[in-house]
This record gives sequence, C-alpha cells and structure tokens, in this order.
Amino acid sequence: MTHYSTEQRNRGFTLIELVVVIAILAILAAFALPRFAQLSQQAHNSSVDAATGALAAGVALAKTQWVSNGFTAATTNVVGFGNDTIDVSGDGWAVSTTGNTVPALMTAGECVEVWNGLLQANAPSVATGAASTPDYLASITAAGCLFTYQLDGQGTTISYNAGNGEVTNSL
Repeated sequence: MTHYSTEQRNRGFTLIELVVVIAILAILAAFALPRFAQLSQQAHNSSVDAATGALAAGVALAKTQWVSNGFTAATTNVVGFGNDTIDVSGDGWAVSTTGNTVPALMTAGECVEVWNGLLQANAPSVATGAASTPDYLASITAAGCLFTYQLDGQGTTISYNAGNGEVTNSL
C-alpha cells in the first residue's frame, strides 16, 4: 500500500470544488449577459443620437452661413460652409449639392448629398440602396428625408425636413 504525505494529497482541487466554481461562474454569466445586451443597444442609440445632433448642427451652421453671407433667397453653393457646395432653399435650409433649391422636389439621392455635404468628414455612411451596407439608408417622404439606421435592425430613423430645418429621430 502506498502512503502519501500531506503535501502530496493537497496538490489539486477536488471535484466538489471545481463544480462549485463552475456554478458560481454560471450564475455570474446569467446576470452579466442581459446587461451586455443592453449596453449594445445603448451604444446604438447613442450613435443615432450623435448623428442626429451632428446633422442638426450642420443644418443650423449652413443656414447661419447663408444668413452671414447676406442672402435672402434660394442660393446654390453657399460660400464659406464646408466645401462650398450646399444649395439652400429660400428659407436657408439645405436641399442638395447639385443645384436643387426646392425642398418639395428633393430626391433620396439629394438626401444623401445633404447628409454628406453637412456632415463631411467621418460621417456615418449613407446610401439609397442596401447593396453597399451603409450605416443609414436614405429615402424621401412627404415630410422630407428619412435616414434609417441599419446596424441594429430596430428601424430607428433620423428625419430631416428641408422645409423648416427640423431634425428629429425616432428613439
């Protein structure tokens, strides 16, 4: 019969100790996973809020530049704002970058132009079709431009009304 010293017997973990540790980790994971899922949705919501704020600021800055330039009528290529390509309506709200100054005649493509012209560098991607998997899909509604957030699958939107400059989101 082999005899083990006390040192040799205390070298490893018992099966009960391992089971208890695994059970504790499973309980912690059960509480942590829902919290991580909430953090992911909160991050998406924050991204939409940031894009909404940036678009609203761009709209306001373009109108401010239009007013500062002394304009009171529809204008193409507002000098002093961004790349000098924003075209605005008679009320000073951004409409396109290709010459359209009438909000009622806007197209989804012009919504993309407005987004890119106002937000410029490091803006979330936007397109009119899902083929390129953009961050936002642009479409046109009776109220103006609608940008649908694609990354969370929740159908969250940002709307821009070129008739009155209002920017809102659906959060």
